Amino acid sequence: MLKLEVKTRLPEEQVKQRITAFFRDGNGLNITAEAPDCLSFEGGGGYVTVTICREANGTRVELETREWEEQVKQFARDVS
Repeated sequence: MLKLEVKTRLPEEQVKQRITAFFRDGNGLNITAEAPDCLSFEGGGGYVTVTICREANGTRVELETREWEEQVKQFARDVS
């Protein structure tokens, strides 16, 4: 299991769009839960949970995963 936190200057909605494009469209995971500040995906024997928090100078993104560690690291690098 891996937990990461990154900060980005991207607005909250753009971060959500990128998360969905990366994990659902790009990696074939299924969305299992969706809320205004949280997305959960499952597939391939693992999961990814993302929490999005708006901050004064951008957005904080908290990622937790099992079996998708390399993809989560790649996403974190892409948005930070």
